[in-house]
Amino acid sequence: MHSMLVALGLGIAAMTLAAILWSIAFPARRIWPPKRYTALTPFLVWVPTFTLFGVLILLGVLGWADLAILSWVRFGVGLPLILFGNIVVWMEVSHFGVPQTGGAKGTLRTVGMYRYSRNPQYMADIGIVSGWMILSAAPWAMVVGLAGIAVLIAAPFSEEPWLKDKYGSAFEQYATRVGRFF
Repeated sequence: MHSMLVALGLGIAAMTLAAILWSIAFPARRIWPPKRYTALTPFLVWVPTFTLFGVLILLGVLGWADLAILSWVRFGVGLPLILFGNIVVWMEVSHFGVPQTGGAKGTLRTVGMYRYSRNPQYMADIGIVSGWMILSAAPWAMVVGLAGIAVLIAAPFSEEPWLKDKYGSAFEQYATRVGRFF
């Protein structure tokens, strides 16, 4: 069971990272963000995303506390990262809406958590994944979680050229004021 879940998680992360790297290398033929938002786009964005998170959860439960991480670290660091990350993600999704969060056209958001980071949702997702890795103390959740974090770090590099093309000087001015991650 573990090996199948690990393979699924790493496969999703690898395919997603490959799509992002393709989009960075060939922006005219990018995959992310999508050139057109269609009825199929939510399926292509959210099924892999939620499947990867589901795999992480299952691996964490199956390997619960297999690593020797102190309980106060697991619950004192891991749990707050998960909670704070979820608050940030869902607060920003509520402002953007699910379609725009998934690649639909919208407006340049520079308020809320976007005052502090150009990518607060990715940062919050990194916090959630890191928090689960720490809380679960499960070795295979760590492996798949690190692959997921690599995807989350790479994603802005395919999105920001698209944002610059779409919003021009407004995005450039915003990018000079606010850091990519912090």
